[in-house]
Amino acid sequence: MSRPANGSIPHIVHLIQPRTTNAGFTTDVVSLKDALWCELVFHLTQAAAHATLITPRQATTVALGATAVMPVMPIKANEDVATSDTLAAKTAAANYTVTADIKHKIVVFDIDPAALTDGYPCVYATVSNSAEATNFCAAQAMIWTKSTPPASAIID
Repeated sequence: MSRPANGSIPHIVHLIQPRTTNAGFTTDVVSLKDALWCELVFHLTQAAAHATLITPRQATTVALGATAVMPVMPIKANEDVATSDTLAAKTAAANYTVTADIKHKIVVFDIDPAALTDGYPCVYATVSNSAEATNFCAAQAMIWTKSTPPASAIID
């Protein structure tokens, strides 16, 4: 499936409220059963330099049944939102590590639901431990769906 045309409106689902990356965390899980396309969007505030690793994963259910690594996917990032509003294409991968510096950042993973492993229609992410209580991350899923109104993405 290709990314929906500009102008189409996604169903936005909150994955995690702003949370310190001290100790790391796992986001909520969303179902892409009704999805045409999904972008996982991460907002990071790095008050202390750390190469934080964000790893999207796939799952069999929103209750985190069996899980698996994601296929390689397109990634875009802005490593300094104070100086630019441009998301730059990064090397396609199954995860992304931000630069270890003190900046505000946005990282976007483009997910084609058709590329997920058969039987794994749900996605979530893990964010690594920065060991810095002053570093924060928030995330949401932007889901373009097949139906209007969109089916719930937080139930199977």
